Amino acid sequence: MSEPDRSEGAGAVLADPGVEVPCPKEGEVWTVGAVILNERAEAFAQKRGPDRRLFPGIWDVVGGHVEAGETLLGALAREVEEETGWRLRRVRRLLRVTQWAGDDGGALRHEADYLVEVDGDLSRPALEWSKNSAYHWFGPGKIHRLKENCAPGNHLVHDLIAQVVA
Repeated sequence: MSEPDRSEGAGAVLADPGVEVPCPKEGEVWTVGAVILNERAEAFAQKRGPDRRLFPGIWDVVGGHVEAGETLLGALAREVEEETGWRLRRVRRLLRVTQWAGDDGGALRHEADYLVEVDGDLSRPALEWSKNSAYHWFGPGKIHRLKENCAPGNHLVHDLIAQVVA
């Protein structure tokens, strides 16, 4: 195992050897995402609420913006706990780094998405119900649902999860 990320407030985050962690440049806006699998190799996704500023009503992985002073893995641990109540145990691999522009007119965002393992009761996520309206575990036969309410060609979450479960 690699050295744990000892980010302020993040606790120890163990990353497997060779897990790439990009270094954000000054002024860049970064987000992180976590693909979490259950014992049936299904991926967790939550449906963004209809009143969300960014991407209302679409399925999304756990994650969010990296705050000032945070490392990417520290932000990943914080977001997993805030959005599900689970604790990030292990970062297995970097799945992709991408860039996207929100439908809010904000700055270009850079995103690092990771396959992770968590501790906690996977049957009972502590969802932020003020921000999300549903959750589901997606296997190969159901990943097509991740395209619901997405603009044509905007299948980032579907494609991310498909590379892990398909």
